[in-house]
Amino acid sequence: MKEFEVIYLPIGVPTFHLESAREQFKASCGMLKGLCDNVRVPDDLLLSLDALDAFMEGADPDLIILQNATFANAAYAETVLKRFPDVPILLWGLREPVIDGGRLRLNSLTGSYSAANMIRKYRKEPLEYIFGSPSEKEVKDKVSAVIKAAGLKLALRSLNLAQVGNTPQGFGFGKAEERDMMDPFGVHLENIAAEELMEKAKGFSDEECEEFYEDAEKRTVGLNAVPEQNRRDFVKLYKAYADYVKEKNIGALASRCWPDFFTVYGTPVCTVLSILNDLGVAASCETDAWGALSMYMGMQLTGQSAFFGDPVSLDEKENTITFWHCGMAACSLAREDSGAVCGEHCNRHIGPTMEFGCKAADRVTIFRVGKAPDGHFRLMIASGQALDKEKQFYGTSVVVKTDVCARELVQSTIEAGFEPHFAVIYGDAADALEALGHMLNTEVVRF
Repeated sequence: MKEFEVIYLPIGVPTFHLESAREQFKASCGMLKGLCDNVRVPDDLLLSLDALDAFMEGADPDLIILQNATFANAAYAETVLKRFPDVPILLWGLREPVIDGGRLRLNSLTGSYSAANMIRKYRKEPLEYIFGSPSEKEVKDKVSAVIKAAGLKLALRSLNLAQVGNTPQGFGFGKAEERDMMDPFGVHLENIAAEELMEKAKGFSDEECEEFYEDAEKRTVGLNAVPEQNRRDFVKLYKAYADYVKEKNIGALASRCWPDFFTVYGTPVCTVLSILNDLGVAASCETDAWGALSMYMGMQLTGQSAFFGDPVSLDEKENTITFWHCGMAACSLAREDSGAVCGEHCNRHIGPTMEFGCKAADRVTIFRVGKAPDGHFRLMIASGQALDKEKQFYGTSVVVKTDVCARELVQSTIEAGFEPHFAVIYGDAADALEALGHMLNTEVVRF
């Protein structure tokens, strides 16, 4: 994977007030270097097409921050577009530093109109634009979100996502095809039969799996209470999945679960997926590849495991939606007072599964990569907070108080035909995900 790079292009012309422009330039450089480890900045303002062209020579950016340090005509933006036809652009306009009835010092806003007019002629995707000084929080937040989105876009190009087995009957919304994963997301799709991993697991000795048992025991509570045969089979399955993930360099995985792992293998895969999520591999169940991709995106943006589950309960008084699944949430999401408790599956009565309520969080993002009824991709985004709630039902659950009306959110997403699986991302990833949707020219539905 190439190193992520941002290039900062402060364009302008020398006929405006360069002292004011250079003040903003220095402040912008400082802000950008604080947000990104690898940002390419010029030594001075780029005040001619030749200077702009020379600075871009040899660069291989993943994001362009095009700032109108002063007014610059559309030829500047066109020069950038011709050199980097496919690289995402954030257009940045600066405030006038002084309004005193005297000289117009920057005229950056008019320059942004010129640049935007040119960019929209070349590009189909929505334009990212921010107006304001580098000292403003709104500007810093926007620039940070777009940088994160561009970094995620690059990471997706190196992602290997595995589908383990087929989707259960009636769950076809989770199935992915290679072409769909590659365009627009750039993700490589791997496929493996669930039976193949089961057979690998059966072939391991207890001694070969000892380190996996020790690891699982450290992460969970009550694993020793699970019947011995199920314990052994679970640990073998853990090793089989971990070996496959390592061998194929898998970053996200969507696994078949019921009924095969109960009826054929005799032990559920739930806790294996829980631990994979702890290890940084976004893992969903019911072979929901788009759910796994949604989790991966959130995990890349926040550095924390994401919850995967169904919206199962609505409380209008609390303005909350409860997300739940049978028992495969990441161990690290468990409430501290309970820990990642092991139990048995609510319907099949076989373990180990995870049995806990998830920890509270000031900000979470509800997210889904899905398809509209006509087949085009869309990103659903909503925000809220995870409340301090104990386990709501057998399995794992998180209760989210949404920023918007929870009832209207449920009503709208059902009427729009969204899929019944969502990622609950621990952290505020909404702005970055929206920017990513724009970069991918994909519909964004934000509540």
